[in-house]
Amino acid sequence: MIGSLKVFFDAVRSGGSSEASKVDGSEEAVAALLVKAATLDGDFGADERHAIEALLAARFACSPDEAAEKVDGAVKDLESSVDFYSFTKVIRDEFDHDQRVELMEMLWQVAYADGVLHDYEASLMRRVTGLIYVTDQESGAARKRVMQKLGLAE
Repeated sequence: MIGSLKVFFDAVRSGGSSEASKVDGSEEAVAALLVKAATLDGDFGADERHAIEALLAARFACSPDEAAEKVDGAVKDLESSVDFYSFTKVIRDEFDHDQRVELMEMLWQVAYADGVLHDYEASLMRRVTGLIYVTDQESGAARKRVMQKLGLAE
């Protein structure tokens, strides 16, 4: 918490540009959003981490070790980040519409990795949906696909 405040005030003092607010690319942005979804309930468990690593390996055709490195980098990025809007901007700018819907499905998979949707996770989904220009209906359909894939009842 104090680290986030320090980053925020450093960014304000430097005119709004800080290293923490810069996102290098879509892979880092996707990893950061997935980790954000996993950590909102206060418990970043092995199930969630494994789900994120599998999603990143499949989406970006990388090895399990590379996916684990992306997760570690995302955790560090989020620790030094004031918000997650810089990540959604990268997604909005670099992904086409179908890729953004695919990202929502990935986020839903992470949110349900532990079998339960926490209120904070649901709130994040609503915010990200709007920020990356995906409709509520598309996000809802992605959620239903994930629930069906995971064998969860609505």
